[in-house]
Amino acid sequence: MLTIGELASYAGVTVRAVRHYHAKGLLPEPERDHSGYRRYGAGAVIELIKIRTLAEAGVPLARVRELLQADEEEFAAAVADIDERLRAEIRQRQRHRKRIARLAAGDSLALPSEVVGYLDRLRALGVDERIVEVERDGWILLVAHSSERVPEWMARKREQIADPRLVDFFLTLSQALDRNSDDPRLVELADELAAYITRMADEMGEDYVDDVDIDPLLAGLMDALVFDTVPPARRLIGLLKRRGWTGWTKLERVDPRGAAGRHRSE
Repeated sequence: MLTIGELASYAGVTVRAVRHYHAKGLLPEPERDHSGYRRYGAGAVIELIKIRTLAEAGVPLARVRELLQADEEEFAAAVADIDERLRAEIRQRQRHRKRIARLAAGDSLALPSEVVGYLDRLRALGVDERIVEVERDGWILLVAHSSERVPEWMARKREQIADPRLVDFFLTLSQALDRNSDDPRLVELADELAAYITRMADEMGEDYVDDVDIDPLLAGLMDALVFDTVPPARRLIGLLKRRGWTGWTKLERVDPRGAAGRHRSE
């Protein structure tokens, strides 16, 4: 006969767990012997192992109590159901593992291969990694929102990235992001960027500049992501607006005259 400590040891649980199962009515509590100790037989070990196994499988204790009282056929059917649930959980966890692996892989998180290739091309051209990361995060939102339009957008991006002037745009933008929000050099960079955007729009059409036809709410969300990631970008966009362009994700031509009078010092 076993003491409660020996019983717990054989079944691989703690004494506290044994007492908890007593309190829940899962494991019968034997009478004390003449020495005042409770003694347990082999049957108690078997029952306790069943309880531990079912509990570790996530079966609620109330259901464990029912299963311990079930006949062999009902118990076997219940165990089969539990096994299938565990298999489903394993499959789900395997999917989670794949997603975590993709997360560790960087750009491939939730992005199709053509977008990953575009981001790699930006890096190869020497575009600042902060710009690449902002582009990546924006594409994650775009893919999640309108995955069917990715081929259309990427075709235009591949065309644009072949234009040396667009590369100059990204490189100039990289310089701007190294400036503090109040750095006077931002004004000069805003002039350069505005001139570049205007030249592209005049030569290629405004659709060439604003080629991402997306919901304004999503565009605002993506802009906020940029501003949170790279704070000088907010200042730069404010300067661009006074030079005839507004927006980051969705560029639009605006009348700069309304703001000119308030910022003659620029």
